[in-house]
Amino acid sequence: MSMSGKRTLIISHGHPDFNKGGAEVAAYNLYNAMKKQGEDVFFLARTAQTPHGGAAFSSRKDEREILFHTTMDDSFLFSNLKTRHLWQEFRDLLLLIKPDVVHLHHYFLLGIEILTEIRNTLPDARVILTLHEYLAICHNKGLMLKTNGKLCYGASARDCHNCFSSLQPGDFFLREKYIKTHFAAVDHFISPSHFLKQRYADWGLDENKISVIENGHPQGHTASSQNVQKLHDSVKHTFAFFGQVNPYKGIDILLKAVALLPKPIRKKVRVEIHGANLDQQEGSYQQTVKALLEKVGKAVVFQGAYEQHEMPELLNAVDWAIVPSVWWENSPMVIQEALACKVPLIVSNIGGMSEKVQDGVDGIHFRHGNPADLANVIERCVLSPEIRDELQQNIKPVLSLNECVTAHQKIYLS
Repeated sequence: MSMSGKRTLIISHGHPDFNKGGAEVAAYNLYNAMKKQGEDVFFLARTAQTPHGGAAFSSRKDEREILFHTTMDDSFLFSNLKTRHLWQEFRDLLLLIKPDVVHLHHYFLLGIEILTEIRNTLPDARVILTLHEYLAICHNKGLMLKTNGKLCYGASARDCHNCFSSLQPGDFFLREKYIKTHFAAVDHFISPSHFLKQRYADWGLDENKISVIENGHPQGHTASSQNVQKLHDSVKHTFAFFGQVNPYKGIDILLKAVALLPKPIRKKVRVEIHGANLDQQEGSYQQTVKALLEKVGKAVVFQGAYEQHEMPELLNAVDWAIVPSVWWENSPMVIQEALACKVPLIVSNIGGMSEKVQDGVDGIHFRHGNPADLANVIERCVLSPEIRDELQQNIKPVLSLNECVTAHQKIYLS
């Protein structure tokens, strides 16, 4: 599908060269795929870098990649009102580019007022917003996880006050109204999962204005024959975690599960942790993880950070990928990447994880936050290696980047 001469501006709250989060990568992949197809597309990414001469904008790689040098002043309302002098320069940029479609992959760090600024400046443009997590609903980092660690099933002003006692119920009521006021400038929303769509529909968005489109996967990141035969050629069974190391990703659940494995099973297991930012977490969490690593000994190898382009090679060297997150998630990139490489997954049985991985079909679910249940799953995989072969045969091709572009363009042209 061609945009027939229409111009698209894709906006992200970060550039993957500096911020490697899933939303940033998804936005940039979409831009590059459209550009490769010959579409008239621009990419604007927010950055905290100090620009030369104090300008609001600078070019990144060519005139179609633009960095927006701005900050977010209010993390409660996602407001940039204190830096409103930059909005005039942003309006000038919009009038210079004159896009027919403006697709935002976030408002975080950009300031939620950006939605209204686009609508007022370009009244005839189609404004699209991809929702990547639950930030608008939940003040707790958008996790929909209560501050006591329990899952949250629906936000209310009173419940949010119980999590954040320094803020009154009225503050949360006004926060919701403020965010929804700016959301009114959006013509259509995109959600990478049905689970996330339902959460926003429950929150009050018109579900008819939310389309579910999975993030596209770049071509070429696929399984190798090495991966298909790996399990049969190795004495040990390799399980791997990929992602950020923080309290919500369930690293401690995985390590506790390894510690619970019977010694004969643990000797047959190799667990790799590929992740960064442990040193940036709170001291108590760092100590917990380090103590668990000492307890499990050689069964776990902490591999540290990795680059996105290394994922196929890393995945092709393991038997299973584990996603043990204790929050709902939406559409973790690692799930698509593992499925593209035909690596079966073991995931928490909640949210976007349970939606993207079918229990007993292309992966296995375990009870979220339960190390004993995860240990049982790992033990079963070791004792019955044929399970992996069966699940691997059921893995279907993931949505390609070109298919993702086509799905988005249908929304752009509606």
